[in-house]
Amino acid sequence: MVFNNHTNLEGLHAPFGASKSSWLRYNDEKVVEVYQNMRAAEIGTRLHEWAKQTIDLGIKQPRSKKTIYSYVNDAIGFKMSTEVVLFYSERFFGTADAISFRDNFLRIHDLKTGVRPVHIEQLEIYAALFCLEYKIKPTNIKIELRIYQNDEVLVHEPLPEDIVAIMDKIVHLNKLLENVEGRV
Repeated sequence: MVFNNHTNLEGLHAPFGASKSSWLRYNDEKVVEVYQNMRAAEIGTRLHEWAKQTIDLGIKQPRSKKTIYSYVNDAIGFKMSTEVVLFYSERFFGTADAISFRDNFLRIHDLKTGVRPVHIEQLEIYAALFCLEYKIKPTNIKIELRIYQNDEVLVHEPLPEDIVAIMDKIVHLNKLLENVEGRV
């Protein structure tokens, strides 16, 4: 038999494909909810791509309380780098939406396009990863973390000891997992 050729779909996974069989147990409302969440995530990805390009090109947006405009304008104003990977190990790393470090001041901004409440812990983890990667003590710097969501900006200045605790947890868990891998 000669099978139909679907090269445009190679490497992709259908939202409701065989590898995600839980949809077999969904009612109609759940299917619609899951599908809408996937579409929202896709739009969020596209908005992040647009914001990155806009920031990198330095194209200021109209003054507005709109989340994405505030995020873009602040990142340009603070001369931030976009989509920066912060790496401790293959098990512990993440990508900060926008980040800058100058004059012992670490600034990390995160654009959230969904409506679900977010947790500042994600940005605290980025700060810990930054400090681990660049061997900087949180007690020696000032840190400001911002989440941009729903036309609001949440500003958080974490305590250095909170970042140190996350750093210690990352180091501990990484060693633990290295030992587990060594036994396998």
